[in-house]
Amino acid sequence: MKKIINAPENYVDDMLKGIYAAHADQVKYAADDLRCYCIANKKPGKVAIVTGGGTGHLPLFLGFVGEGLIDGCGVGGVFQSPSPEQIYEISKEVEAGAGVLYLYGNYTGDIMTFDMATDLCEMDDIECKSIVGADDVNSHADPATRRGVAGIYFMYKAAGAKADQGGTLDEVLAAAQLAKDNTRTVGFALTPCIIPEIGHPNFELGENEMAMGMGIHGEPGVWNGPLKTSREIAEESLNTLLGDMPLAAGDEVAVLINGLGATSLEEQYILSNDVTEILTSGGVKIYKTIVGEYATSMEMAGASITLCKMNDELKGYLDYPVNTPFICQK
Repeated sequence: MKKIINAPENYVDDMLKGIYAAHADQVKYAADDLRCYCIANKKPGKVAIVTGGGTGHLPLFLGFVGEGLIDGCGVGGVFQSPSPEQIYEISKEVEAGAGVLYLYGNYTGDIMTFDMATDLCEMDDIECKSIVGADDVNSHADPATRRGVAGIYFMYKAAGAKADQGGTLDEVLAAAQLAKDNTRTVGFALTPCIIPEIGHPNFELGENEMAMGMGIHGEPGVWNGPLKTSREIAEESLNTLLGDMPLAAGDEVAVLINGLGATSLEEQYILSNDVTEILTSGGVKIYKTIVGEYATSMEMAGASITLCKMNDELKGYLDYPVNTPFICQK
């Protein structure tokens, strides 16, 4: 294992100390707990949005805390859920008089954490509502049980914009739901990653092998086989996405090409070009293409493709300005 670390057991807290030191004007921590990650300056009267999840996915989850997006994030260990107490302390810190929306990925540990935090908040008369991202088409046939992956970006954008515009808790929830209903993702891995505390790869792939549909924690995909070309990967991914969310000629989408941690931007743009050519050849319009790392898996090589079907409301949310230590959109 070759990583720029001090001690594996201090990986998460050392990383957080670095972020707080570099971005003290934008983020802080609550309850004397580094893992209770909060926006530095909350906006009075605004619905607060709280997320959370395991470390190892930057900029997901904590990287979305900032103006126009999320207000707080519970930071778990690498690929581990934060605690209910941490989410509770974050909620108390960022609640600004209009309630709290919990918006996080569809994972069993996170669901238990946020449900328990909701119970704790209710005892303090803090109104909380929840919604989970569940966009990974290959993870399950039933949309309700799908994993939440890079497509949660569009939910963050919709909910964050609506909250910043002064929407009520129900309106912010509805904005997140609109994005969720119109978002689908397919991902694939080319290499495993190494969790620092473990020190070895979390799964194995051959030199010329890839895994279609693998999750961001190394969850099994739908097939392992020979490495395909970018065009072949784009075609299979889009067939899966459009089979689940059909698009007609004239429909408009936002495309997110997300690198998983060790895939160069050059490769991501090659994939982006193939996705664009395939969609436009079928008459689908591209409203916006976003390329980069938005939901990673440590140093895993691979990528995901997300489509979000646009309407005027979602376009407004997507274009809304945001400013976090990791994402700035004016």
